[in-house]
Amino acid sequence: MDLWSLPTLALAKKLLGMELIHESNEGVTTGYIVETEAYLGPEDRAAHSFGNRRTARTEVMFHHAGTIYTYFIYGMHVCFNIVSGPFDKPEAILIRAIEPVRGIEIMRERRGRIKNDILLTNGPGKLSKSMGFSLQDNGNKLNAGGIRIEEGLEVKPYQIASGPRIGIQYAEEAIHYPYRFWIKNNPYVSR
Repeated sequence: MDLWSLPTLALAKKLLGMELIHESNEGVTTGYIVETEAYLGPEDRAAHSFGNRRTARTEVMFHHAGTIYTYFIYGMHVCFNIVSGPFDKPEAILIRAIEPVRGIEIMRERRGRIKNDILLTNGPGKLSKSMGFSLQDNGNKLNAGGIRIEEGLEVKPYQIASGPRIGIQYAEEAIHYPYRFWIKNNPYVSR
C-alpha cells in the first residue's frame, strides 16, 4: 500500500519507527520517529488549516500528501510536518520526536551544549535543529531530495500509546482528541 494514501490518523501511527533521514552539506543525520501528532484540517480546531484557512503559511497543507510543511513556532523554533490528506484537504502530521541513529556528532554540534543526548531530539523544535531542518524545506516533496523516510524499526500496535496533543490550549474541544501517538517507554518521547 502506498504510504501517502493512508488516512492521516493511520499514517501518524504508521510513521512510528520509520527512519527520518536528512542529507545536507554538513553530513547525514537520521533518527527513528518515536512520536507524532495528527492534525485533521478544516474540522480540527487545533490545525493551522481549521475552517479551510488558506494563508501563505498554510498553503502547503493543501498540497499532495508527502509534502514537507515547516513553520516557525514561538518565533524561534522550526517544526517539521508532513502533509497527509488528499490533495486540497489540508491535513498534516507533526513529527514531535525521534531517536537519533546516525550523525549524532553533527546533531550535537547543531544543538550546542546539552546535558545528554536525549535532549537532542525529544521535542519538535529540538529535532528540527538537530536534523538541520529549516523554513527552506517547506513545500519540498519528501523522498524527492535530501529529506526522506525509509523503513526502520518494526513497531507493533501494542507498542503504540495515544493521548491528547501538546500545546494547543486554544483549541476548545480539540484539546482532548487523542491524536498524539508515541512508542511506549521510548526515552526520546517529549515530556
